Amino acid sequence: MLTILNGLRDLSFWAILVRMLVAVLCGTLIGLERSSKNRPAGFRTHILVCLGAAVASITGLYLYLGLELPADISRISGQVVTGLGFIGAGTIIITKKMTIKGLTTAAGLWTTGVIGLAIGSGYYELGVLGTALVLITETGLNRISGTIQPRPEFIVEVLYDERNALDQVLRYCKDNRMSIVNLQIQSMPPEHEADYAANIKLRGKLASQTLVSRIQLMRGIVSAMEI
Repeated sequence: MLTILNGLRDLSFWAILVRMLVAVLCGTLIGLERSSKNRPAGFRTHILVCLGAAVASITGLYLYLGLELPADISRISGQVVTGLGFIGAGTIIITKKMTIKGLTTAAGLWTTGVIGLAIGSGYYELGVLGTALVLITETGLNRISGTIQPRPEFIVEVLYDERNALDQVLRYCKDNRMSIVNLQIQSMPPEHEADYAANIKLRGKLASQTLVSRIQLMRGIVSAMEI
């Protein structure tokens, strides 16, 4: 810790005022970055989250140190962290294309609240450092994440006439580190050559042609093809 800030770690009026102002400043810096990208939670939301967490932290310290009451400071902070999860959940949405948006904003809100707890407890260095790292993550690392290409997804239709045949297929996919994104199974009409049909949406390193050719060799499989 910086010894120059030791005079601002007590519960005097000026020390508390500085903590509140620092909390507002840190919330503003993080919130402005989110507002510039038209995210659901803007700079006012981040300010309130950071400031509210700081107030909760200061209140816990005051009850325990100032009034000498049997207050559990860690419990107060824990309740704040739990409440931040509900606030962040409100920024997460699922689009019509079944993609999730708002996770970064939700994580930023949660982190902003934790930063407020640190500032409210008088740990200015941690709060400022946390704010700087959040800004670096949300701005600088955003360019890096944009260059990362996700693994392509593909759908394989599997027709089979034995119930345990699909278990073999799924086990083979997992053994080869293929992620099963979606699975749909339906029974086929009696006149059809196969009893069951499964559409498996997959993502992984294994090429679709390789996977299809391997599935076709499994027992109980009538046919397999990429669709």
